[in-house]
Amino acid sequence: MPQYEVRTSVEGSRAVVALRGECDLAAREAVTAALRGAAERCDTILVDLAELQFLDSSGVHALIAGHHAAVERGGRLYVVNAAGEVARLLDLTGVGELLRLPPA
Repeated sequence: MPQYEVRTSVEGSRAVVALRGECDLAAREAVTAALRGAAERCDTILVDLAELQFLDSSGVHALIAGHHAAVERGGRLYVVNAAGEVARLLDLTGVGELLRLPPA
């Protein structure tokens, strides 16, 4: 049984991809597919990490793959609501800065 959940909702040209549980090697392909699918349909992708408890290098890889897919289509991917160890890993790797939502 998977230790993760990926939910995508689309509103106009914006998609929200919410990750829940653990984003590791077991989840990488599903997360990458969801992010690439969102990039094909929307200009802006928000990856909501509010319910993500664990992220490893495989999960970071999925986020970067999604970022590249969005940029290739002229879009943008942002990570929102990262907290705790997830936020710490994103900051340590520089991915947090790369995918940070610009100030309003």
